[in-house]
Amino acid sequence: MIRTNRTIGLVGIVLLLLLTGCVQRGLPVLPGESGYSHGWSSAEEDENIDISDLDQNLTESETVITEEGDKVARIPFPVEEYARLHRIGKGTIKGKIYLTDGYDRKVFGKGTRLYLNPKTSYSDQWYEESYIGGHKMQKADDRLFNYLRFTSSDQNGNFAFYGVPSGSYYLIGTVTCGTECGYDRPTQRRIATLVTVRGNQVVKKDLSGQMY
Repeated sequence: MIRTNRTIGLVGIVLLLLLTGCVQRGLPVLPGESGYSHGWSSAEEDENIDISDLDQNLTESETVITEEGDKVARIPFPVEEYARLHRIGKGTIKGKIYLTDGYDRKVFGKGTRLYLNPKTSYSDQWYEESYIGGHKMQKADDRLFNYLRFTSSDQNGNFAFYGVPSGSYYLIGTVTCGTECGYDRPTQRRIATLVTVRGNQVVKKDLSGQMY
């Protein structure tokens, strides 16, 4: 009888260890752990988004990407600087994306992709060298993707970012413009500006640029 009880007890312990191991392997990934992306809704997470266009030198005045000249070397990815960034927030940034001419006529960015790129020494270099300076840069570090937030505009150029953590960001988007902007063919124009949000603040900020 005693031997039978001991056998049952050992079997119970083995089963308990096996079940515990299964539960541990099924634990969800928490914010801040490996595999956590950018905290958007499931609908947006299903989009196939890449950051390849952040490596291109579309600027305020330049409309065609060229392959000439040496690429600017990026500074080392500042891991500690990005680690200090807030990952969860309650802020909102909303507005319209468009190009305008001297007569205040507007061409809206319809169904276009927009980014929030946290302001860091790494993104500052991109802004100064690529966006302002028009220089082509080396490929961005893949880790940058984990800190980008993105959305898409509607057919009237309206866009909104929700759940934005407190901080400063480069708001980036492109408008495709053709004959209405004086171009022979549809051409992408990049627009970028700096925006800051705090707490649960709702920031209204249009992303606009000149056609020419």
